[in-house]
Amino acid sequence: MSATDTEVWKRQARERDEADPLKDFRDDFYRPTTGIYLDGNSLGLISRRAESSLFEAVDAWRRLGVQGWEEGQPSWFYLAETLGQMLTPLVGGNAGDLVLAGSTTVNLHQLVATFYKPQGTRRLIVADPLNFPSDLYALKSQLALHGQDESALRLVSPGADGLIREDDVLAALGPDVALVLLPSVVFRTGQLLDMGRITKAARARGIPIGWDLSHSAGVVAHRLDELDPDFCVFCTYKYLNGGPGAPAALYLSPRHHHQRPALWGWFGGDKASQFDMSPAFTPALGAGAFQIGSPHVLSMAPLKGSLGLLAEAGIDRVRAKSLALTGFLIELTDALLASHGVSVGTPREPQRRGGHVALHHVDAAQLVPALRAAGVVGDFRPPDIIRLCPSPLCTSFSDVLAAILQLRAALEAPAN
Repeated sequence: MSATDTEVWKRQARERDEADPLKDFRDDFYRPTTGIYLDGNSLGLISRRAESSLFEAVDAWRRLGVQGWEEGQPSWFYLAETLGQMLTPLVGGNAGDLVLAGSTTVNLHQLVATFYKPQGTRRLIVADPLNFPSDLYALKSQLALHGQDESALRLVSPGADGLIREDDVLAALGPDVALVLLPSVVFRTGQLLDMGRITKAARARGIPIGWDLSHSAGVVAHRLDELDPDFCVFCTYKYLNGGPGAPAALYLSPRHHHQRPALWGWFGGDKASQFDMSPAFTPALGAGAFQIGSPHVLSMAPLKGSLGLLAEAGIDRVRAKSLALTGFLIELTDALLASHGVSVGTPREPQRRGGHVALHHVDAAQLVPALRAAGVVGDFRPPDIIRLCPSPLCTSFSDVLAAILQLRAALEAPAN
């Protein structure tokens, strides 16, 4: 590509940046010293608002001590539910449907233990082999706890292009299936599954269905109150920018608000009687009942700031910019990298795409460290995937172009 062509792309990127309605939100985020950050699908960046709400929690601890459980703003006693309510503009749902608790895997254990009820020939769990390994570990563990072996795990394999076919998922939902668990966005490929179609099919067959929204919450405009799966789990440290190890979230359909969880813990108790310390467990109504231990206040605190920031930006605008950024990334890959053996492994149709793009190259394992050395942070997934994630609130179109130019330079560098 000539210098003139490069300037054309740079001008296009600048024009898109100038027209971006979310451009001012970039100033809310600290820029990493590593350079261009395209790994928000692994860990989102810290915003000034998240930092501020963390400092507020530390200050409350310093000023109030144990009284922070009652006098904090919000009080720590209701923090998990308060943050759950703050999630509703981003993923849908109503009061009592969402709560912050534990980790994604712990919440998955809790919900699968509650909803997986094998009876007779109806004992299988449907999942996919591309799901994050921890989800599959949890499912296999729950099968063992229910006296089943791994033959009860029906995995819907991807096609030759590495993508899951919804038709194959539906074909797997036979009368022998007792539960379905799938990712909204496949973490390797960035494929967004047709959640509505699959959920409707599972419900019609009387099969409980859960979704792992870890790679979509905060970047895809979910409407869980309309979709109405039985349950969802998701982490909060990717697009929700809650910080490393931030507590996870769980969603419970209003149809199950009276469901008693399989695993009991004191923070899942009814708030009105929780401090009675009765040996009899009286569960809270809704998702709050599925908490087990006390909320991790300092780990939750940044989410107050980050969720407020996302709500202000608006999830529909966030989704629109995300699609524009990933579309631009795909366009640049086709124009600048295809001749170097790079191909796109993420669906090109916007409605089938999450928030990151998977690029295939035979030397991906070597290219990702080369990119990091050049100041571009993406990540590698075996055997040949480079994942690049332009997070909508803190990534510009110029950042995307600069990253692709660095990747082209790495491809053109002479071998050692």
